[in-house]
Amino acid sequence: MKVSILDQSPVLANGTQTEALQQSLRLAQAGERWGYERYWIAEHHDLKGLACSNPDVMLSYIGAQTSTIRIGAGAVLLPHYKPYKVAETYNMLATLFPNRIDVGIGRAPGGSAEATMALSDNYLEQVRMLPDKVKELLQFFDHDFPKDHMFSKIAPSPVPSVLPQPWILGTSGKSAKMAAENGLPYTFGHFMSQKDGKEITQQYKREFEPKRTLKSPQIIVTVSVICAETTEEAEQLAMSGYLWQLQQETGKSTSGIPSMEEARNYSFSDKEQESIKDMKQKSIVGNPKEVVRTLKSLQQTYQADEMMIVTITPTYEARLRSYELIVNELNKH
Repeated sequence: MKVSILDQSPVLANGTQTEALQQSLRLAQAGERWGYERYWIAEHHDLKGLACSNPDVMLSYIGAQTSTIRIGAGAVLLPHYKPYKVAETYNMLATLFPNRIDVGIGRAPGGSAEATMALSDNYLEQVRMLPDKVKELLQFFDHDFPKDHMFSKIAPSPVPSVLPQPWILGTSGKSAKMAAENGLPYTFGHFMSQKDGKEITQQYKREFEPKRTLKSPQIIVTVSVICAETTEEAEQLAMSGYLWQLQQETGKSTSGIPSMEEARNYSFSDKEQESIKDMKQKSIVGNPKEVVRTLKSLQQTYQADEMMIVTITPTYEARLRSYELIVNELNKH
């Protein structure tokens, strides 16, 4: 089973954003050593507790200090940007780091309404235009505008020997359809979806049209995972993430991911306990055997080519250890 990393670059309580970004590099380097297929970093804007607002800059930093692992954005939030600029940026990365660059494409705002307004004009209109923007981005990558189109005269340089690999990221039938129609690989966000993911990925497979270089559908499923030596330890680690999500939803978020002590001492209301039950349904928490067994079961359910793991813990050491334990367990089989 192929496994990959999605990094949201979490900031810990009483920690700094600088530390979070340095730990993102450390995670990518460890993932490369342990044999993870790819490392993607997410884009968020002015969200307390998440440090990376610009995956493009981080990828140049990480690419220069790794050598084999594929690296990419999970995702570039395309409604905020012009396709030509995205094509230039990822062609530059693919020139610097040949045959290693993925460009995940998403539609979420990635932050508050105020941050969205500061980033782009008429965001909802840009979302409506997303299918056209995706097509335009692909035309820039492939340099295949009609000869009478004004963009046929320009190229997003530098043009690499191996183009970046675009992916569509999403949690809905709309995103699955967009990936299928454009012949692109699809990443389904199991960890952030309330919908029937199996039906959505099956729709993608049914409607997939071979185009560009991809001859058959390709699926990554992204899951939230915390693995520790024991189930009890994993569950204790997970409570910090649950508390942080609750704080995000209610606007009570502090500077970062709560410590284990803060989570232990917090009095959860009945309503919050119900919310945590829902969170547990979308996450995998346990010892290495339990986690790998559940990962493999989910892979079978989705018929996924790869499982991508996002892990948020109250310490960076616990996060690294979680990824290491998963690979060690997989290597036994």
